[in-house]
Amino acid sequence: MKVKRYKGLSIKVITALYSAVTILVLTVMVVFGGYRLFEKNVNKNYEKYATTVLDYAYTVSSEYAFGDMISAREMTEGYERMREDLNKIKENSDIEYLYAIYFDDIDDIHSLTYAINTKTAEELAGGSKYTYLGTPCESGSFEDETILILQEAVRNRQAESAVIDGYSDEYGHMLNGYRVIFDSAGNPAGLLCVEIDINDINIELNRYIRSIVIVVAVFTLVAITILLAKIERSVIYPITGVTEAAKDFIKNIGDQDAMDESAERLERMNIQSKNEIGDLYKTVSKMETDIAGQLRDIRRYNENILKMQNGLMVLMADMVEVRDSDTGAHIQKTAAYVKIILEGLRRKNYYKDLLTPRYMDGVVKSAPLHDVGKLTIPDAVLNKTEKLTDEEYEIMKTHTTAGREIIDKAIRDVEGENYLREARNMAAYHHERWDGKGYPEGLKGEEIPLSARVMAVADVFDALTSPRIYKPAFPLSKAVKMIEEGKGLQFDPKCVEALVDSLPEVREVLMRLNPDYKDFDV
Repeated sequence: MKVKRYKGLSIKVITALYSAVTILVLTVMVVFGGYRLFEKNVNKNYEKYATTVLDYAYTVSSEYAFGDMISAREMTEGYERMREDLNKIKENSDIEYLYAIYFDDIDDIHSLTYAINTKTAEELAGGSKYTYLGTPCESGSFEDETILILQEAVRNRQAESAVIDGYSDEYGHMLNGYRVIFDSAGNPAGLLCVEIDINDINIELNRYIRSIVIVVAVFTLVAITILLAKIERSVIYPITGVTEAAKDFIKNIGDQDAMDESAERLERMNIQSKNEIGDLYKTVSKMETDIAGQLRDIRRYNENILKMQNGLMVLMADMVEVRDSDTGAHIQKTAAYVKIILEGLRRKNYYKDLLTPRYMDGVVKSAPLHDVGKLTIPDAVLNKTEKLTDEEYEIMKTHTTAGREIIDKAIRDVEGENYLREARNMAAYHHERWDGKGYPEGLKGEEIPLSARVMAVADVFDALTSPRIYKPAFPLSKAVKMIEEGKGLQFDPKCVEALVDSLPEVREVLMRLNPDYKDFDV
């Protein structure tokens, strides 16, 4: 199947993204949850280990009355033996540091002072030195937040061991355990502290995370590849096929043969999926077949109605022509002239918002009804050979309003108002004048519907070039000159311009539909 480029995301890409995101989100949740649980469990074990070592070291230091030494700021002869015992504790444990400190001034966090520290044999062999009671702690050895916690522990006479998670630029992450040392009088003298290096824990955790991410990435890639292959076969191909067939069908609406071919092509896909996609295929296939059949029936029905409508208009126009002895081929010629004028207006981009193909077709087809009101005019007036009296002329003028009423009734009683609207306008207003001196309403300029303005030019031109009881047919040049003289007075100047600029087409219609006409200009 041809791969189509979409402006948006295709189903395949969306599925891959959703699958990848879902797998990654679930993995991240599992990994993060596992990481937190693992970290919490490890930290808890290390905290328990730190307090165990701390409590044991506290017991040892208490045997030497270490609190009294700190309170007195004096190292007794048991001080070094105590250090040896504490050295052994450090030697036999996994702690990084074991030491004691005190605040020389409890209100000054920067007065932190060492009371003792411990060293392993390896550290001593490497050149490390002991720190003795009264040695000030180096600046930056402890974070201020940590010092404040230790200060509060001393002030609150905290008796039990506690652990805090500390960090410094020099040592990194350290787990700090501390316990307040009391003298024999029960007063807090200092703090015994242990520190465990937990940087390795974080390194292991990060290594664990990287391993999981790699495994998940490989798993996600394999899973998505397999998933997309299955989706391509069972989802994307059927949906794409149905979609393209539906789009092709919609594109060809109006072309019956192409619609039938599109419906048959979709049916030949024969998708057998027993799920929503199968239902979609069957529904769209049936819809296309049904719509093609319905449109075929509607087109035939519309063609028949159109033929009937056109036939009725021609019949009514013929009835007028039969009664009017002066109108020879009048309806055919005026309809042809109306078409020529409309096309001339469109070429000049006049009234371009109004002159749509549908509008022009409706005006041309309904042009034969412009004199339908003459059906109501008595024969004595309609076919009188002498000049009409004023009273008879008023009767003749009523053919405009009578024509409007006839077509209005047709519009009310028969569907197709849009089709007959311009017929009504031409019947009612084709005797209106551009200067407002016409009838029946004395409309002026563009107040007169465009179709009626066009018909006014066509109607008078045909009257001038056709013989009447009271006159012969005028030569083409004289008829055109008379039309031009009415420009801006009787007629819309643009309609006159369109007629004059189309004289070759006008002459062809005139000679074809009026074979007895003698064009004196030829």
